[in-house]
Formats: sequence, structure tokens, C-alpha cells
Amino acid sequence: MPHPWEAAYPRGCRWDAPLETTTLPALFERLVANGGTRPALQYRDIRLSYADLGTLVVQAAGAFRKLGVLKGQAVALYLPNTPWHPICFFALTCLGARVVHLSALDARRELAHKLRDSGARLVVTTDFPALLPQAAWLLESGAADRVLVGEDARWGGDPAGALPTGVVPLSPLMEQAAPFSDWPEAAPDDVALLQYTGGTTGLPKGAMLTHGNLTSAVSIYQHWQDDENLTPGEQRVMCVLPLFHIYALTTVMLRHLADGNELLLRPRFDAATALRDIEERRVTLFAGVPTMWIGMLNHPGAERHDFSSLRTCVSGGAPLPFEIGQRVERLLGQRLRIGWGMTETAPAGTRVPVEATPRPGVIGVPLPGIEMRIVALDDPGRVMPAGEAGEIAIRGPNVFRGYWNKPSETAAAFRDGWFLTGDIGRLDEDGLFSLLDRRKNMIISGGFNVYPAAVEAALYEHPDIVEAIVIGIPDDYRGQSAKVFVTLRDGAPDLTLDALKHFLKDRLGRHEMPAALEIRPSLPRSPAGKLLASALIAEERALTGTQEQSS
Repeated sequence: MPHPWEAAYPRGCRWDAPLETTTLPALFERLVANGGTRPALQYRDIRLSYADLGTLVVQAAGAFRKLGVLKGQAVALYLPNTPWHPICFFALTCLGARVVHLSALDARRELAHKLRDSGARLVVTTDFPALLPQAAWLLESGAADRVLVGEDARWGGDPAGALPTGVVPLSPLMEQAAPFSDWPEAAPDDVALLQYTGGTTGLPKGAMLTHGNLTSAVSIYQHWQDDENLTPGEQRVMCVLPLFHIYALTTVMLRHLADGNELLLRPRFDAATALRDIEERRVTLFAGVPTMWIGMLNHPGAERHDFSSLRTCVSGGAPLPFEIGQRVERLLGQRLRIGWGMTETAPAGTRVPVEATPRPGVIGVPLPGIEMRIVALDDPGRVMPAGEAGEIAIRGPNVFRGYWNKPSETAAAFRDGWFLTGDIGRLDEDGLFSLLDRRKNMIISGGFNVYPAAVEAALYEHPDIVEAIVIGIPDDYRGQSAKVFVTLRDGAPDLTLDALKHFLKDRLGRHEMPAALEIRPSLPRSPAGKLLASALIAEERALTGTQEQSS
């Protein structure tokens, strides 16, 4: 019996398409051989061909091998979207190392936690002013044993000057070491990436993504054909989503390099630059998060730009308000492709077929090779019928192996081989899935996960704060932002939002910073004495007259 969603599949697209599950070294060697002299990366005025990328990867691998990096060793990448990221990512994964992604938004304590938890003692960064001091601190504090710096001047950036004590430039190491391409034997089940994500406790945990997870996700995306007209090797792909995030890593970098396309690497999003790139560089594919689409939508004169080169535009990483999506489609003159996925699914999940009738909350059909079902909230072994709400469960070759060093959390996340996502959804009668609510308590701000427990933990370090609750509130630009409710100790001085942000600046990442503060004499509690965030969420919704939307 076919799955209920197959009836809604695009014409010419097969849910049971034969997927390829392989290793990253095999994928890398094939893309270099197939790409040849065609452009692979464009950054500032530098263009690197696939052959250039291959040469640089084996040089970087030689440098890492000379430093003692071996199969199974964890190495952290603290890199923005410059050529250093794909070079180092492929060099390390081809050596059999486990890559640990550090976010440019992480506070120092989060950086140190990820290194400590993963066992990574080597950090690779670049000399951007926002990153280099943080990386040097990791070395000074003992969180890292060695920090390597890929010089941005190699790609046309300004020379950074003297490096901090103990920090070593990467280019000379690559020049001194013999190129290395005798890759150790790798298996699809080997862990290639520890991609940190949060949990209900707010403590980041490493999702173990294998070579097979990542390469099968690439194959899954390649087999999704929905009137997109994306001839491999002919696309110019905007890569402004951060490569330390799974969304950009798989759906943009790995998938499109595997297809032989050209990536336009951009280290940060700027609406004016993005609009100019689309028009002047004839970008054919742009995957973004809602804040990027909103930024472009609200940029003065956006409607006067030429979007005719665009063949596919994708919004993911966070729910896009339905009305905003409709406005973006009018601006672009085409359908915006919407889907759903998670770090734990690498992040392949669903897509909305282009012929489906748009509606709020719809996330579409499972991508090829992926199965989904709705299970009862009180019994994940019981499958809910169409039209009934429950928890979304998923399985497929792209689903992660578990959480690093967390066997109990891994066991709780699976039932009968299905990953329990924590998201509440529904399978509709037309075979499409809808997302009804987000996982409990999580805030998605600008495409990044913000966990209230982590913010609350930092708030409780303030000497004047007695109790705290953090909830998400609507934000026209970021989708959601954090709002803080606190009670203060008797006799405490007034606390302003600016003063609180100053206190939190070394404790939280920028994306976690609260946008609003409310001081109360008391906070709502349950009969058992537990602080009730749900009561404050209900109050905020009543005040604003809004309902939470997902798309």
C-alpha cells in the first residue's frame, strides 16, 4: 500500500527513488573529478574551480595530518562563510576526523562547553575581528590546546596584523606539509559531524551525524524534483546562510557542490548586497531564513530589482508567517518553496509541492526515502489517524545516530526506530503534513534556536534576580524574540533592559539576548510550586491578539 502522502507527490518525482548512501571522501573525490575547471566557489573577487578546491583540501589535509589529526579525532571549526570552511570541512572529514561546528553567535561559555563535551582540543578559525579574540580566549583559558587561523587576506581581505600569542596561521602549515590524499578507510556509519543543538534543559548536546546521514540527505534533495528546472552544473547558488548551521551545510554546500554548481560565499547577510547579487551576478537559487526574506521585502526599492534569474527560492530554518510568505512571493514573482526539517534529520524532512494549495501551517510531504507519522502524545507507539493531532515521528537514512555521550537522552528520543521530534503536527486528508506547534518552550529567533532554560540559567546569576521566566514573543523581523519576566530581591535598584543586556553580554549569544523585560512582584506557579511559563504565554497572546503561526 502506498504511503498516504504519495498521492500528493509532484509529477515525475518518486518517493521510492533509489538513494545513495556513501561517505564524504567518496562524495568529495567525485565532485572534484566531475567539476574540473568549472567554478566552485566565489568569494569577494576570488573564484576557485573544483580542481582548485581539490588541491587546497589535500594541502589542508596534509597540514592537519602533520599536526597529528587522526581518524576519530574531534576538531572544531569556528568559521564563517569563507573558502576556509569548505576547505577545512572536507580535509577533516576525508581524514576521518569528527567535525565540531562552533557558532559565531555562541557566548564564551557555550564555546567552552562544546569543546569540553566533544573532546575537541584543536580549533580552526579565521582572523575576523568578531572571532579571533574569542578563539584566542579559548586557548588562554585552556579550553583548547591549539588554535589555527586561516588568513582572510588569502581571499582578498585586509591583513589582520600580529596574531595573538600561541595562535598559528594555517597557510604556512599547508605550504610546509606534504599534500595528503591517502584517506583512511571510512564507513557510512562513521560519525562525521557533531552538530550541537539544544534540548529542553537548554544544555547544548551534540547530534551525531554520520557520513551516511549527510550523503543520503544530499541524495534525498537531489531526487526531489518539483518543476524547479535546476540543471546540475549550471546553477549559481547564494550561500549566505551560515555554514556552521546544518541547513546551509547540507542543503546548500554539500548538495550543490555535489551537483557541480557555483556557490557565492557571503559571510553575512545584507539585504542591499543580496539584491545586488541576485540582479548582477544572476543568482539562480537562494535559500534563506525568514529574517532574510523580511529584510529583502522591507528594503527600499526592492520591487525595482530584477529577479528574473531566480529559478528556486527556499525558506526554512524557522516558521515563516503565512502573510509574509505571500508578500515575498509577490515580490519574487514565483512560489517560495517551504519545508520542515531538524538538525537531527540532517536536516531533510518535508517540502510543500508547488501545486499544493498554500495554507498556514502546512509543511508538505516527506522527501524521498523519508517516512513520517503522527503518534499519540501519551503513547508514541500509537499512530494517530489522519486529521488527528500528535507528535511528528520520522525515520530514514538521514536521521541521526543519537546524542553524543547521552545514551539516556538518545533512548528517550526514539521509539521502535522512529525519532520523536517533539513537534506537534497533523497528517491532513490531502496527504500533506501540517505543523501545529513548536517543540515545548523553544524560541526560534532569526532561524536560530533559543532555549529559555539556558537564558534563565544566566539570569539567575544576576545578584538582584530572585525568579525568572523566559518566553518567546512575536518579532516582526526575527519571527520571535525572548521576553524576560523577573522578580527582584527586596531593596534592589531598578533594573533596565539595557543594564540586563550588559550583564548578559558574556553569558549569552547575541541571538539569545532578551528583547523585552518585565519586572513583577510575583510569577505564576502551579499548585505544586512550579513556575508556569504557559500562563505568561497565554497572557501575551491575549494582549497581542495573535496566535502562533508556523509554515
